[in-house]
Amino acid sequence: MDMIYITGDTHRDFSRLNNIPYKNGDMLIVLGDAGINFLLNDEDRKVKDLLNSLGIKIFCIRGNHEERPENISSYMEVEMFDGKVFMESEYPNLIFAKDGETYNINGIKVLVIGGAYSVDKEWRLINNYGWFKDEQLSQEEMDTILNKVKGEKYDVVMTHTCPYKYEPREMFLSGIDESRVDKSMEHFLDKVEESIEYDKWYCGHYHTEKQIDKLEFMFESVKEFKFDKDMELKKDI
Repeated sequence: MDMIYITGDTHRDFSRLNNIPYKNGDMLIVLGDAGINFLLNDEDRKVKDLLNSLGIKIFCIRGNHEERPENISSYMEVEMFDGKVFMESEYPNLIFAKDGETYNINGIKVLVIGGAYSVDKEWRLINNYGWFKDEQLSQEEMDTILNKVKGEKYDVVMTHTCPYKYEPREMFLSGIDESRVDKSMEHFLDKVEESIEYDKWYCGHYHTEKQIDKLEFMFESVKEFKFDKDMELKKDI
């Protein structure tokens, strides 16, 4: 059986793959900010060429430091895991989840919601360094997703940022005025969390490894993505 692994933000650095015994056909889930669609030039192509050649599938949740695949003309929307994903024909091993989509991954019912606010937005704008204006979901997108998922039961939820109630405040960056940080995505995920039933929630974004209740923050660790009803959903690699 092909293996599925899960990890946090990679930001173009996939060296952690050296620490897992992956083989052709296996899959790595990245919880946002993969860095594959960041510069939107030949440097991205070099990263894609390398990753696609490894044989492992890379399944990406959309982060805030990357362009939406639907905004890139080379991406097409296709059916996979009983839902819609974005792919480029030249790179069939690199897959982007569609925000708000539900997937069947090896019999695991998974809800995926990407996007977040960049707390370093002003610095990025001043330095012309990779800020994407639709990094967060629009209010219309949030309303559509909330109406779609309300009352549903999921085995696993995967998001880039986390519900507001679970924010790891010890990871907030010094020098950032939190009163100016847009928390609309986190408050939206609070509403999602209160509106559904779920067994496990994974997120990235905060560059920390931490568990609170049924929610797990991931960063550099790589774990096996495997579900059973006793919550033994993964093991350390």
